[in-house]
Amino acid sequence: MRHIILLLFAMTGAFAAHAADVLPVPERWAADPTQVFEASEVDLRELQWLARPVIVFANSPRDPSFVEQMEKLLSEVDRLVERDVILIADTDPDARTEVRQRLRPRGFMLALIGKDGEINLRKPLPWTVRELSRTIDKMPVRQREMQERR
Repeated sequence: MRHIILLLFAMTGAFAAHAADVLPVPERWAADPTQVFEASEVDLRELQWLARPVIVFANSPRDPSFVEQMEKLLSEVDRLVERDVILIADTDPDARTEVRQRLRPRGFMLALIGKDGEINLRKPLPWTVRELSRTIDKMPVRQREMQERR
């Protein structure tokens, strides 16, 4: 019986992984805005006027600054979801992703791109969600969003 349950979980996981590969990133993000995407699967043009990419770069997923930054972001991910943030991680400098080529990080870097596609922030050290939220809330597009919601 235990083997059957394990097989079912494996099949469900494989199906979910396949479904995730089929759906475009914007649709996957809309379904679950708390997930972290790999930079290799993201086309920033698809996110323009839809989401604010926050990209965390490092040369390794074990980089202490990367680990600290991801912990900070994920601990308050709901505040980022309110601001239409999509989290993107890039820890493979050899992959030469579109995002990495555009932003050209050196080691650890946190970057924020606005909904308009412009780079709004580059930081060489981890930031708190509070600091990031304040920066986003000062953006003209975000100001307009807040006025429209009132």
